[in-house]
Amino acid sequence: MKKLVIAGCGYLAEIVVNAVINGLLPEYDLVGVYSRTASKADYLAAKMQQHGKPCIACTALDDLLALKPDYLVETTSPAGMKQIALPALKNGTSVITLSIGALADTDFYNEVKETAKANGTRVYIASGATGGFDVLRTATLMGNASARFFNEKGVRALRRSVVYDPSLETEKRIVFSGTAREAIGVFPTGLNVSVAASLASVGPEKMQVAMQSTPGFIGDTQRVEIKNDQVHAVVDVYSATSEIAGWSVVSTLINIVSPIVF
Repeated sequence: MKKLVIAGCGYLAEIVVNAVINGLLPEYDLVGVYSRTASKADYLAAKMQQHGKPCIACTALDDLLALKPDYLVETTSPAGMKQIALPALKNGTSVITLSIGALADTDFYNEVKETAKANGTRVYIASGATGGFDVLRTATLMGNASARFFNEKGVRALRRSVVYDPSLETEKRIVFSGTAREAIGVFPTGLNVSVAASLASVGPEKMQVAMQSTPGFIGDTQRVEIKNDQVHAVVDVYSATSEIAGWSVVSTLINIVSPIVF
């Protein structure tokens, strides 16, 4: 059995907990959950315990890592990922992350890469609400590739953002255009997937990103497009909620231990 822990105890973390409870991750023993909000960690730990599965609620990262897990699922934020990744990797714990935006920071990315290599650990980038990483990587390896990313959101998702103005309530408009690195600076959690797509292809500086605000639109559309001299691929994913991101973590965990890897 692989020892598993979770950092971040929100909606997406509960999807992973439910997958463990329902037998979808039989190779893993979920031994601990961590949140700085004690009630959130207590809730998920209690849910495991109700199903006869011992699990410790932690409110300090050191307490979580003291459990010596093989894998840590990170569902916090890019800022949280920056606090968690290096201590986990040095602890001998590989990380499955949804907060890919943290890796748009080149210095941090390189430090993560070298720390993982030095400690025999890995960082697994879950696909979140997009996909097609295999095609993106393949087309990029072929050479002379260009890529772009498009995101569509409803105005409700943008009301607390720096791009919001009242005209968006009635007007469809491109509210951001720039690189993936610039995008994550403006939307720390809203465009993580653009950074993931960029890391799988041309890089955060070269991936062009546009975000469109559409009145009345519910959910997210993520569209990534890559071209080279021989290939033109478009991956278009619509998701009504963020649930797909939690399930992408479950899929990644299954892939890690599977004898057949997709």
